This record gives sequence, C-alpha cells and structure tokens, in this order.
Amino acid sequence: MINEILPHQFNNQFVPSNEIEENDFIFHYQNNALLVKINNEEIEIPRKKDFSNFPKETKHIFLFSLDNVPCFLIWNCPEIENYHFTYKEINFFRTFKHKDIAWISIVGLQIMNWYSQNRFCSTCGSKTKEKSDERAIVCPNCNTIVFPKISPAIIVAITCKNKILLAHNAKFPESWHSLVAGYVDIGESLEETVKREVKEEVGLDVKNIRYYKSQPWPFSGSMMIGFFAEADDTQPICPDNIEITEAAWFTRGNLPNHPPTISIAGEMIEKFEKGEI
Repeated sequence: MINEILPHQFNNQFVPSNEIEENDFIFHYQNNALLVKINNEEIEIPRKKDFSNFPKETKHIFLFSLDNVPCFLIWNCPEIENYHFTYKEINFFRTFKHKDIAWISIVGLQIMNWYSQNRFCSTCGSKTKEKSDERAIVCPNCNTIVFPKISPAIIVAITCKNKILLAHNAKFPESWHSLVAGYVDIGESLEETVKREVKEEVGLDVKNIRYYKSQPWPFSGSMMIGFFAEADDTQPICPDNIEITEAAWFTRGNLPNHPPTISIAGEMIEKFEKGEI
C-alpha cells in the first residue's frame, strides 16, 4: 500500500516549529498541486538550499520528518528562477514510483488543508493560531482547541466460496469495480457499519465479519478499516442506484478493472485473486 514505505521512515511526531535548515524539505501547495524539483528527469521534494532567494520571514509549519529530515509547510511561494521547478497535481502521486515521496506529498496536503480550514474559530468566529507544543489550533478568544480530524470508514471484501462481490460506484470510470465502503456513523461500532453499508448499498446480509488491517487515506482525510465478510450468494443483489449502480459476483481470473495495491481495496482484492482468503 502507498503508506508502506520501508526502508524509509516516516515520523509524524510533532516538533515545535523552529528555523528551517538548508537540507530540510520544503512543501508548498497551490490548490491541489505540490511544488517539486526536477533533477535529471527525476521528481524530488525541494530542500531549502534549492532556492537561491529563500525568504527569511516566510511563515512555516513543521509537518513531519522523512528519514529524520524535517519537512516544513510554507504558505508563500519562494522565488523560482529556473525551470527546475514545477507543480504536480496530487493525483499524480497515486502511481508515482517513489512511494516515500508519494506518501509525504499526500499527507502534507491533508495537513495543509486542515490548517487552511481552521483559520477561524467555529465557536466564536475569532481568528485562530497554531499551538506551539502540539499539532492543534487554539482560539485565543474562547480557548477552543481543534485537533486534526480523521474520518473512520470501513471497507469490506465480501466473499462466497470462490467468488468475491465487486461493485461499480457512480463516480467510477466505466467498467471499474471495487469493494463496498462507507463512513462510520455516530454511535456505530465498526461491525455495525459493515452490516449497514453492505445492506444499504447492495442489499445483502453478511456474516463472519473479520478485521483485516487499516490504512490512512489522506486523499479524503479518512482512516480506511478493512474487513472480510461472507454472504450467501442466493440473496438478490440490490444496488441502491445512488452510490452503487452495479454489483456482481466474480471468480478468480475473471475480475473486472479494480484498484491497484496502493490502496487497501486493491490489496484485499489481490489477496482474493491469489487465493489467500
């Protein structure tokens, strides 16, 4: 999966913001695109030393570290004097060959969006500021503290003997299929969410629900929590025709187009294809 970057080490422990050193990585986003450096046709995250006129007073926020190198978000674009820099849309990193760069690029965007969306207090409307000792935002007027929001969502591979149920979401490209997934509602357990989402989206009752693993998914600010479950294939499949337009049982060797293994959905489907579940 895209977040599994060994032997590289990703560390999201918050460090109080300090001065940016010459070898530190610099993240600057425009909308959903990241400023990158082109080095002999290779894409890299730029370092402070790559900018000849890096602004001394630029506002910056510590993000995380990669292989013990601090990574900083800056809000103002540094002066770019040559063609060695360009912007890459965040979806580009879904299939980028260097998973360590891909991972920190999308996590950085999630953090940047969170800071951008919390510039004003949701309680009293005052301008907020970053806390200096933890990753949080505080309102100096009413002392409301806001922490990063992560939305839990289940994703479930439903099987019956040698078949797996795959569904076509209304937002998918034509012929593209994946697993049933959905967000956890207030007051629900994860297992209850699995049952509800499957019933709502494809009309099936499931049993023997087993936890698989989880994956942070910064593209949507989610934590994807994977499960395997079983269903009786004599039940009628009833897509909701809102999110799911089509669903069917598929056998190994005859799967439709589906997500790659950068996502937990792709990894779970691949496990079925290999006969590992």
